[in-house]
Amino acid sequence: MSRTKGHLIIARTVGAAILLVLPILSHYLLPIISIVHKPYTYLGIAVMLLGLALGILAAMTFRSVGASFQLHGKSSTLATSGPFRISRNPMYLSMLIWLAGLAVFLGSLSTFMFPILLFLTANFVIIPLEEQDMEGVFGERYLEYKQRVRRWL
Repeated sequence: MSRTKGHLIIARTVGAAILLVLPILSHYLLPIISIVHKPYTYLGIAVMLLGLALGILAAMTFRSVGASFQLHGKSSTLATSGPFRISRNPMYLSMLIWLAGLAVFLGSLSTFMFPILLFLTANFVIIPLEEQDMEGVFGERYLEYKQRVRRWL
């Protein structure tokens, strides 16, 4: 199995589990303690919508510049406009915001470990591999972009 294909399988599995299934299961099976109470839990919906909007905007930007937003796709274009002006990883940022919103909406302490888990996985495993690939494809242009724009915000 190639590194890229293995990376894709891991990223999709971890992403799906972290973003939906595990937080909801943990809320009902291991609620530990409720730390956000109604009506404040409904603020989570607004945070989730913000994350969704950022993800859609990032995907639209990818498409508009001809870049691939598929994890297995090789891009010939470096996206540096739209949300990519303030974050090199707005897709991961959108997932993190969405997941934090889900945690607030569900309200139990156990659900808050998932945004942390996503951040750690993306920041220390997935993104470094992607950055290595980007440096190989775009070279100096990507290194300049990397110096100009922060990884998250």
